[in-house]
Amino acid sequence: MDQLSRVFAALADPTRRDLVARLTDGDATVGELAAPYEVSVQAVSKHLKVLEQAGLVSRAGTAHRSPVHLEAQVFDLATAWLERYRRHAEQRYRRLDAVLAAMNESTDDHSAQPSETPGPRNDSGPLNRETA
Repeated sequence: MDQLSRVFAALADPTRRDLVARLTDGDATVGELAAPYEVSVQAVSKHLKVLEQAGLVSRAGTAHRSPVHLEAQVFDLATAWLERYRRHAEQRYRRLDAVLAAMNESTDDHSAQPSETPGPRNDSGPLNRETA
């Protein structure tokens, strides 16, 4: 599995996304990170291991008291990938906007011209012959 896939797989879990969000405020120990959750320190440690394997966090040591550090540069890889697809989507939307604008101009042009739909005929009904 490549690093980008590991990053997205690691961030697929809401607990791991929350851990990453909390680490944006600064380094924290495993115990500090585990405190708000109703799970064991070992469970949080397993989540951190997944984040570590994806390159999203690093630890100075193996003890639970070792600070966990967010490796923000790894987000550059995911951001670059997402940005490429965002640009493609924007280009498609701009093309769609141009088509819709052309369609609106065409509709506006037709509504500004006099109607070519014939009105009621005056020469074909029996009442018209009698009054003529």
